[in-house]
Order: sequence, then structure tokens, then C-alpha cells
Amino acid sequence: MINLNQKQPKILVVGDLMIDHYLWGNCDRVSPEAPVQIVDIYKENTLLGGAGNVINNLKSLGANVDVLSVIGDCEVSKELRNLLRSINVSTNFLITQKDRITSKKSRIIAAQQQAIRFDQENTEEINSLSIDAVLQNFKKIISDYDIVLISDYGKGVLTFLLTQSLISIANKHKKRVLVDPKGNDFSKYSGAFLLTPNKKEASEATNLLIKDDKSLSKVLRILKKDYKLVASIITLSEQGVAIFDNKVRIYPTLAREVFDVTGAGDTILASLGYALSCNEDIDQAVKFANLAAGIVVGKIGSATASLEEIIQYESSLNKPIRIHSIKTLEEIEAISKDFKNTNHKIIFTNGCFDILHLGHIKYLEKAKSFGDKLIVGLNSDNSISRIKGNSRPINSQEDRAYILASLEVVDYVVIFDEDTPLNLIKRIKPDVLVKGGDYKGKKVVGQEIAKELKLVKFINGKSTSKTIERIRNL
Repeated sequence: MINLNQKQPKILVVGDLMIDHYLWGNCDRVSPEAPVQIVDIYKENTLLGGAGNVINNLKSLGANVDVLSVIGDCEVSKELRNLLRSINVSTNFLITQKDRITSKKSRIIAAQQQAIRFDQENTEEINSLSIDAVLQNFKKIISDYDIVLISDYGKGVLTFLLTQSLISIANKHKKRVLVDPKGNDFSKYSGAFLLTPNKKEASEATNLLIKDDKSLSKVLRILKKDYKLVASIITLSEQGVAIFDNKVRIYPTLAREVFDVTGAGDTILASLGYALSCNEDIDQAVKFANLAAGIVVGKIGSATASLEEIIQYESSLNKPIRIHSIKTLEEIEAISKDFKNTNHKIIFTNGCFDILHLGHIKYLEKAKSFGDKLIVGLNSDNSISRIKGNSRPINSQEDRAYILASLEVVDYVVIFDEDTPLNLIKRIKPDVLVKGGDYKGKKVVGQEIAKELKLVKFINGKSTSKTIERIRNL
């Protein structure tokens, strides 16, 4: 793993800048005007997209980043400049072309799914004046950077002439250029250090369908040879990443769960560039990029992964999933914040779960049905003893936590030592608070904090106390 004490690399990003616009809503009505669904919007946000997402990923990793690009003379461009400044990225190297508009992609998200997307953009190639301005800036500043990342979204900034000129100048200064390519003609990227196409892009560029390991190896070799690369890389979605320099290696994916692959290619490019600029070798850089991608595909939208997240994630992969799901109060608070930022609906319930039985399982299954992520607050041994007497619990908190974390419906378990989970609920701020049906008509601890309270009926005859009683009567 990359040393946290490593000095911050300085990285230059060149490419198509755009804005990703998200409208989050609920969808439970049909319009009387036409047979279409109505989405009630409750949140709206804008993020840097395209090459901007590469920048976001690099900033999350702790790199010093500058950007060189051409944007339009429009309101979206002003918005984009403000977004860059908000993350302390200079806009000094942005070239304004009067007859262009900057791309903006708007997505409506309903019930955690993308319902529709609409784009406003200009994809014509930039003019010769803009090309000259970009190259002049590039020549002046190239010596200041550890590495150059080219993020091509096919929006007209990276013309053949410009891209080839950038690579040529960088090579003369002995600066590595990493490219996330677009289209089926990779000749404009010839001479780069490496490319990061996905399987479909690589197949189209070589006119060779990747259907097995043999064809994959052949495509990797063709890419390296035909485009004069130091190494060729192909991202394989859920299968991982393949690399060829002097031999072929495949590093499997490290994602625990996949919610959204939006921006995963940007994460690969950014994390590869970061790792290489920190003097990691190509294999370590690919492993690092795989870890970062494994994190971001578990989030909704164009997401990022911090260095701390990657280190923790790598550590968790070496532990059983059951241990990984048991969190401290501080960890669960951070996880909950992340879920809220990605619009996951958090469910919380709590209990002793001393001797797990069918009633518990059915209760937890029902609880999970109310949202996306189920967090279970577990009374500590001391807490149970105070509430139920010195003869309880039967099983230790470690054993109870491990068993709960083994259940598929339970996402996370956190032990609390207080008599009530009020402090825990305050830290998590769940969307849905779940309690047993015996609380009907009663005040539930923390119900004023959660957005919604759900009461679940217990199965008659199923309880830990009755189980203990039957055992004692044997």
C-alpha cells in the first residue's frame, strides 16, 4: 500500500470538462396529463463530471491537481469554474472559446435508480486558436508535474492534433501520459505511457472481439505494439483489470457490492496516475486502482475514494466478512454519513439478540424490507445485565455480534453500552427506526430523530426468555 507519508504528487489533468447534475426524487404517482410517472424532487446537486471527476478523485487521494482544458462562454462554464474553485483547483489554465457551450448532463434518480438523463452540450472540435492556446500553456507548465492524465470524453477538446502534440511534448520532458480513451481510433493516443480502455472499447479499437483469455491477451499485445505504449491495460468490469507490459496479468475485481459504475473509469485513471506518481510500480498501481474502483462502484453517482478509505478497505478484505460488518460507534457514524450522501435509505433497530431464533430472523428480514441498509444496535453484556439481571446474557457480546453479522439481511452491527440506543441513534440518524409490535401506543426511544417509525409484529411463542425457560425445565 502507498505510504501515507509520501509527499503529495503534482498531477496535470487535460480533457473534456462537464457538469453532472442530479435530481433526486420519489416516484409513486402517474401524471393525469399523459401516461408518464411523476417524480417528486426532494434534492438537487451538481458535481464535476468528465475530466472533472478525475480531478475529484485525485483531490480525494490528496494530490495537488491542475487542469488544462477548453470551455464555453456560458452560464454552465461559470458554474464549472465555481465548482473547481470550491475544491481549491485553479482555473488559470482554462481556455474560453466564445462559440462553445460546456456540457451539462442532468439525471433524474427515483427509487435509487436512474429514470432519465438529458444532456446540453457542444461536441464540435475546438478551433485552432484554442488548440494553440492549450499547447502554449502546456509547454510552459509541463515541467512542474509528476504525471499527465488525459481524460477523453469525445466532446471535442482532445482533437487528433492536440492529443498527439501533448504526448510528444510530455515525452520530450520525460513525463508519463496516461489516457482514458474514447472512440475506436486510438492512433491519436500513440506514444502514451498507457491507455485504460474497457473491454468494449479495446475490442472496437482492434476489431477483435474479446471472448476469452486468448483473445484478451492478443488485444493487449496489439494495443501495446500498434500504439507504442509502455503498458496496455483493459478494464474488465466485474472481472477486474488486465495488464500487459512483458507478460499478461489479470487482477480480479475487489468490489463487495456494486450499486453504480458511473465514473469507475475516471477512478481507475486517477488512482493509477496517483500511484505511479508516488513511485509505485505498475502492478502495485493496478492493485491500488482496483481497490479504489471497488469502493466507488458501491456508491451512487460519480463517486470518489479517499486514501484512508482505500487503506481500510484493503484491510477489511483480509478479514472475514462477519468481522468486517462489526463496527465501532465512530466507524458506523462515518458509514452512515456516506450512505446519506449517496441516498441510501438507512434502517436501524436494536436489541439483545441473546439466543437467536426464528422470531429474530423474521423480524430482521421485515426490518430490512423498509430500506437499503440495515444497522443493528446490539446491547453490550453490561447493558443486558443491568436491564435483565446478572444471569443474562447467555452469550457474550462478541458471539452475538458475530452471529448477527453472519445474517445476509444485516449490513452492520454496532455494540452500545448504554441502557438505551439514544446516543447511537443520534449518531446514525436513520431514515427508518424499527421496533417490535409491543411498542404500539408507546413512545419509542429515538423516534423523534428518525424520519419514520415502523412497528413489526413478533411471531407468537418465539422469544429468548421462553427458550431459556424451556431449557431450564428439561
